[in-house]
Amino acid sequence: MSDNKTEKMGFEAEVSRLLHMMVHSVYSDREIFLRELISNASDACDKLRYASLTDDSLKTDGEDFGISIVVDGEAKTITLSDNGIGMDREDLIENLGTIARSGTANFVDKLTGDSKKDVQMIGQFGVGFYSVFMVADKVTVTTKKAGDDKAWVWTSTGEGSFEIGEAEKDSQGTDIVLHMKEDADEFLEEYRLKTIITTYSDHIAVPISLLVKPAPAKDGEDTPEAPEAKVVNEGSAIWARPKSEITDEQYTEFYRHVGHAYDEPAHRLHYSVEGMQEYTVLLFVPTKKPMDLFDPARKNRVKLYVKRVFISDDSADILPGWLRFMRGIVDSQDLPLNVSREMLQNNPVVSRMSKAITKKILADFEKMAEKEPEKFEAIWAEFGGVIKEGIYEDFERRDQLLKLARFKSTGVEGWTSLSDYVSRMKDKQSKIFYITGTDEAALRKSPQLEGFAARGIEVLIMADAVDDFWLQATPDFEGKGFSSITKGASDLDEISETEDKKDKEEKATDSQMTTLITLMKEVLGDKVSDVRASNRLTSTACCLVASDSGMDMAMERILQAHNQLDQMTAKVLEINPSHALVRKLAEKAAEKGAVDNLADPVWLIFDQARILEGEPLDDAAEFARRMSNTMEAGLA
Repeated sequence: MSDNKTEKMGFEAEVSRLLHMMVHSVYSDREIFLRELISNASDACDKLRYASLTDDSLKTDGEDFGISIVVDGEAKTITLSDNGIGMDREDLIENLGTIARSGTANFVDKLTGDSKKDVQMIGQFGVGFYSVFMVADKVTVTTKKAGDDKAWVWTSTGEGSFEIGEAEKDSQGTDIVLHMKEDADEFLEEYRLKTIITTYSDHIAVPISLLVKPAPAKDGEDTPEAPEAKVVNEGSAIWARPKSEITDEQYTEFYRHVGHAYDEPAHRLHYSVEGMQEYTVLLFVPTKKPMDLFDPARKNRVKLYVKRVFISDDSADILPGWLRFMRGIVDSQDLPLNVSREMLQNNPVVSRMSKAITKKILADFEKMAEKEPEKFEAIWAEFGGVIKEGIYEDFERRDQLLKLARFKSTGVEGWTSLSDYVSRMKDKQSKIFYITGTDEAALRKSPQLEGFAARGIEVLIMADAVDDFWLQATPDFEGKGFSSITKGASDLDEISETEDKKDKEEKATDSQMTTLITLMKEVLGDKVSDVRASNRLTSTACCLVASDSGMDMAMERILQAHNQLDQMTAKVLEINPSHALVRKLAEKAAEKGAVDNLADPVWLIFDQARILEGEPLDDAAEFARRMSNTMEAGLA
């Protein structure tokens, strides 16, 4: 590489933060760097093998794919090479200079500064290459993309920048040279490396060879005989082996390889199908949600193999989008080896396979929910927000998913199912009541809950963004309609308050309320669609609700946040006839000049209701003026 062809570039800010963490890491399990490099090299070989099936120019003339690891103890380097697909200049910049995947901001925001916790997060995000900087103070990547004439070299010390330039390389693939840190000598030892490879990468189908160069002869000693590289991994496809021969540890390491993950799998599903269709499935549910779980592309991360040959790692046809958190492989015996990504779309073989696998996963979840509820609820806590997407996307499985779904509630601790909610419904209660929003803690403090609590009526707390969407498409559950407590009338009149909750306070009379409501409508004008007495409030003076024909308020906020709604519609203002403030206003509403005298308090009540809903005030200065005047009058 000549200097005039070398370009120095800075890492993007997020990568710099990540690399700083890696360079200064005190994480004890540093051997994961080798697993990550081997996993990436294996993927590169898989991708070239697949690409060569449909592009003759990429065929490797019978050359077998392989990964080699060469250790030079004297130079203190480890060189890992593969003859896979390789990279060009743009690939190097995108893959090693930036964090290109969705969720970057979320990932960086969650960095704690605690090295051990942060390193554990890396697997969730899938940036494992950078783990090399826990053991190396300099890394050189020389690579040539299959089908290209040029080779490139990337070099970095992990301290904020990297250099990239043209290089010389005879064949396609990638060579990575790690210049090891002083405290990483253990990884130059043959036994240590063999142990790491057999522990983490024994299942890799590509042969992994290891060569540790002997130390040079000292004066007067014979030159040591050059050793031969030896294949150190078993290299069999783990999913093709009998389950009885696979240990939990081997399953875990395969999950970490195939999912580029660092956590333990929460659940696994391993089975084979024979008959009209033949395929093998090995799928895992992660313990923690990946950082890109809500990437708008909603890509699956399940790898498709055909007769153990890698075909695709993001086929949208293997599993529905609402199961995209699953990790693992599906190996088909029926598809042709030269199947293209375009051919996979709407392929009847893939369609039947996907339908059957989805059915199996749901059956497994149902069994888990019944036999191991705590395990299922832990999975639901991480991925329930994704699974619920299927309620409005997958009409065929809607009823099954509704039975499987779990929710937080005002009536019980932990999670509850809709079936259990219905079994606890009060006499004369005909609907399943719920409240939606983005913050569970805030929803539990909502004033709209007061009247329901006073009557002992359970309300489901729905804090996932997807809830507003599936509820619009789902009219009922087993004949019980869903009803938002922030929309329309409360439907509470037929259900009596519990004895210990019955309101003992004096209420404003009906005529007083009628006068006050008329006055408030005149003062507030088109800021509200209506003003009415509330039977859902017991201790709060006021609240806002959507009209019977209007859109749920949480749904409106979502649409406005995504620029799909120009402005919020006017809401119904409900006031509590038993609240002392409302009673006082009702008493004064009939007095001469009441419209002018009560204008500021009326606006403050309306602003209070907006604040409770988390809505911004139209005019903060005017709000402060009204508040100051009202407080001054009260202190006079």
